[in-house]
Amino acid sequence: MQLSPTHRACFSIGTEAAAKRVVDVLTEVFFDGDAAVAAFERPDGQWDVTLHFAEAPDQAWLRELIVTSAGNDIAGTLVFDIVEAKDWVKASLEDLVPVPAGRFVVHGSHDRDRVAPNKLAIEIEAALAFGTGHHGTTRGCLLLLDHVLKSSRPRNLLDLGTGTGVLGIAAAKALHRAVLASDIDPPSVRVAAENATLNHVGNKVRVIRATGFAAPDFARCGPFDLVLANILANPLRQLAGPMARHLAPGARVILSGLLTHQAPAVIAAYRARGLAPLRHLRIEGWSSLLLKKIG
Repeated sequence: MQLSPTHRACFSIGTEAAAKRVVDVLTEVFFDGDAAVAAFERPDGQWDVTLHFAEAPDQAWLRELIVTSAGNDIAGTLVFDIVEAKDWVKASLEDLVPVPAGRFVVHGSHDRDRVAPNKLAIEIEAALAFGTGHHGTTRGCLLLLDHVLKSSRPRNLLDLGTGTGVLGIAAAKALHRAVLASDIDPPSVRVAAENATLNHVGNKVRVIRATGFAAPDFARCGPFDLVLANILANPLRQLAGPMARHLAPGARVILSGLLTHQAPAVIAAYRARGLAPLRHLRIEGWSSLLLKKIG
């Protein structure tokens, strides 16, 4: 399939609330695939809002829309460019070396022969889904998983927000047990299932599309005694209650996807549901948490 270039518009805005307000406005304006709108928090606390268009947008009209919804100062940061038609994830992975995380090593196909035989190799193919092992959040989760497995053998496993499937694959390889993996994003569901098959655990990692804990599969497969969730801070806070209801007594939960300054709020949300923090890893400005359900 030939890839087409996309047109991009980006601007910066000060707070999460302001970013959400503007994204809501833009999402209402652009519909039926006219544009993809996303907001991302930077390590400095600022937010970047990005719009991707298949066709060149009316720049003057879009700038006026930003003025109306966010003000002249924000509109002044608006820049336009064209993103080359290229599989950027694949291109970036070709330059990445294998990443060790405890007993695990995440690698691409080009580094298959560089993994030591005493390590659990997880091969992740380039694809449009999050989680290659090179990001601090994924590595933090794998390190905490390795820590948990030194003292326990959980039986009911969940990888919530699986992305490329790397965490579910790691758990299935280490424990030789079935893992339920879920994601809200259909491409991620497909990619995770393909990666599970690639890593010879396609018969153990079952990937479903689900939002939160809404799917009946969670009740059927639970209660879980190990949950891995590398998502984002806000969804993790919102999922604290539903997650606690799907946990077995003494269950371990590994959370990541949070900037270090967001960790206290996430810890507080889970502590209120009976989960106590055990470990807190900080890698490259990101936090990964290990918690235990008390009682």
